[in-house]
Amino acid sequence: MNVRFYNAKLLLLSSHDTMGINETEETAAEKEEIFIGEVWVEGNRITFAGTHAEALQKSREESDIRWDREMDCEGNLLMPGFKNAHTHSPMTFLRSFADDMPLQEWLNQQVFPMEAKLTDRDMYELTRLAILEYLTSGVTACFDMYLLTEPRVRAALDCGFRMVICGSVNDFTGSPEQMEQDYIRYRNNQDSLISCQLGFHAEYTTGRDLLEQIAKMADRYQAPVYMHLSETRQEVEACRKRYSMSPVEFLDSCGMFRYGGGGFHCVHVSEQDMEILKERGVFVISNPASNMKLASGIAPIEEMERRGIPIAIGTDGAASNNCLDMFREMYLLTGLQKLSTGNASALPADKVLKMAALNGARAMGLIDCDGIAVGNKADLILIDLHRPNMQPQNHLVKNLVYSGSKENIKLTMVDGKILYEEHQFYIEADPEEIYRKANEIITRIIRA
Repeated sequence: MNVRFYNAKLLLLSSHDTMGINETEETAAEKEEIFIGEVWVEGNRITFAGTHAEALQKSREESDIRWDREMDCEGNLLMPGFKNAHTHSPMTFLRSFADDMPLQEWLNQQVFPMEAKLTDRDMYELTRLAILEYLTSGVTACFDMYLLTEPRVRAALDCGFRMVICGSVNDFTGSPEQMEQDYIRYRNNQDSLISCQLGFHAEYTTGRDLLEQIAKMADRYQAPVYMHLSETRQEVEACRKRYSMSPVEFLDSCGMFRYGGGGFHCVHVSEQDMEILKERGVFVISNPASNMKLASGIAPIEEMERRGIPIAIGTDGAASNNCLDMFREMYLLTGLQKLSTGNASALPADKVLKMAALNGARAMGLIDCDGIAVGNKADLILIDLHRPNMQPQNHLVKNLVYSGSKENIKLTMVDGKILYEEHQFYIEADPEEIYRKANEIITRIIRA
């Protein structure tokens, strides 16, 4: 499908990264980054992004282009979609079920026993429910860690949604052999909606022998590895008792970070931990709502970002969040840093928006989905600026981070296809049927 977006405010978030915005006025950086223009999508790729004058010139040169749709954006904001860099999609069935408990009690008493009752079909249906919610929040890709790969892949493909599978091996579920098969199958298919990264659940659920097998696999493929990391104080203290090292130090000693990777949460990290993360090029994927709700703590994101550690953002699962909403995550990320540091200027909006979109793509290995640029995948969102919370337009980036919400998502396009527009889903499935099945699943599991 060929789509021409015109009369749009464009926020490119391109890789030259000119997002430094002055506190009091619109600077040259924002003027360069946000401008009225057009974006052309042919198939699943962006073929043009520029001003109206540049578009007219290109139209003269390529007069044979035929548009399936020409969309007047009416001055609304067109930008790259958000990348939800840490999810457990099938956990939608536990939304508002296991609440008001600390992490280890929550996992062992509520989550693990309920998850053991899920079928493959359950995981498929629950993943579709999560995808609906991602689309309403302007999320065009998720980095998903869960028990089985096939049901989630099938759900993503059926919905037309982009998903990066994250390995979830531990002592209780999965195997290095299966993860390697998934990695080989999905890692090199550049035109697919599905890709894969190596990963394991966490140090505290994965024995040393298994961790060393995963590190050797990373060596074979020169590949990054991802895991839950230093989420709670209890986790860090238990690791120190086992190995006389923090989780970051221990995993580094196993060779786990030789090719980078990512740590989900990273709430309780030391100076030495941060030095290792920076040196190894490890992404920190922060999940502020989940960490706050489980009382795990506030990650020192301001300090890590200042040290040059790359930061991305995830929602975690609906069981611990309970809302798969990137607008809420952006606001909490900056707000909690201001509160914890006592510095109202900590982690400004421009940096947070970059973390939610551009950095998320890079953390997930989606190198051609990180911004609006010719040749990149057409993973786009249209932000409705004709809403009270977006007015006045003193500073659009700040409006997005500090006052934006799901109500502002006018359109979500993934891989060149519009999957959500004007509160309607276009995924070849009835949302009401997905909701009904999700309720049937939790009712059956509770009664089992």
